Amino acid sequence: MPAPRKYPDELRERAVREVRTTGRPIAHVAKDLGIHKEALRGWVRQAEADSGERDDRLTSVELEELKQLRKEVAELRRANEILKAASALFAQELDRPRTSPTR
Repeated sequence: MPAPRKYPDELRERAVREVRTTGRPIAHVAKDLGIHKEALRGWVRQAEADSGERDDRLTSVELEELKQLRKEVAELRRANEILKAASALFAQELDRPRTSPTR
C-alpha cells in the first residue's frame, strides 16, 4: 500500500494552476501556500509532462503503466520460479528407477 500523501490533491492542483497561470516563481507560490518548494517544482514538472510540454519525463499515465508492468513482471518471475521447481521435482520422479512389487 502506498504511503499517504502529505498534501491533498486539491492543494496540489491549486498550486500547480497558480504557478502556470500567474507565472509567479515556484518558491513564492510554495511559500504562500505552505508547501515545500521542491515538492511544488516536481508537481509542476509532472503537469508539464502530462500536458505534452516536456518530453524528458514520463506522463502520469505512462508512470502508472510502468508500475503495473513491473508488478506483472515480478508476479511472472515468481510463477516461473515455482514452475521450474515443480518441473525439477517431476524430473526427479521420472528419473527414479521403478521397482515392481514382488508377489
